[in-house]
Parts: sequence; structure tokens; C-alpha cells
Amino acid sequence: MLARAKLVAFAATSDAQTAKHFYQDILGLPLLEDSPFALAFDAHGTQLRVQKVEKVIVLGYTVLGWQVNDIAAMVGQLKDKGVVFEVFSGLDQNEMGIWQSPSGAKVAWFKDPAGHVLSLTEMLDGANG
Repeated sequence: MLARAKLVAFAATSDAQTAKHFYQDILGLPLLEDSPFALAFDAHGTQLRVQKVEKVIVLGYTVLGWQVNDIAAMVGQLKDKGVVFEVFSGLDQNEMGIWQSPSGAKVAWFKDPAGHVLSLTEMLDGANG
């Protein structure tokens, strides 16, 4: 039923200015809208709406992620902009915070200013979707 409908992704913030800076200036997503209700960004054709809320409820798992061609290069670029990558106990992550899954995909996690867990994934074949 929804296979041909365009996906809209959501996150939340209680600090719109900080979120706007992070998503626009750090991650490089073009700002589409800054309304009283949400910030809207273009995430390669998918709209990411960062809802403006009084209190953010942070989930303990990944809520947004991007497929990239070269995860090491992307991690390096984001670290240069001040992004801190997460290290999880029980996962064998390298010095950059990159974990290789059993399928061969490489994954790294970081948080947005509200604390949402975001990820980068380099698929085994290097495809970036």
C-alpha cells in the first residue's frame, strides 16, 4: 500500500537553534523549512522533520542512519567537525568507532544534540543506496 509513497523521517528537539546548526552545518543537510512546529531538511530526497518539542524523549537505539560509500572518510570528516562517535561495550569497534557486522557491513554511531542515536553504514559491496 505505501511502497510508492514518499517516506518522511522524524526526530525531535527542544533546542531548535542547536539542532538547526547540527543538521544543516555539521551534517550538511539543506534546510527546507523552519516553522514554529519543525525544522525540515532534505536528506537526499527524503524529508527529515525535526519536531520542536518541550521535552525530548531519547530512545536507546538508532533512529536515523545513512548509507555511505566510504565510512572511514565520512567518520573522519564528521570528527573534524566535532562529532563524537559512540563506543559500545560488547562490540569490537576499531579506533575510529567503526564496527564490522557479521554480514561485512561497517557501522559507526553518533548522537545528535538531543541525544538521538544516528548511524553511518558502509554496505559490504560499497553501495550507498
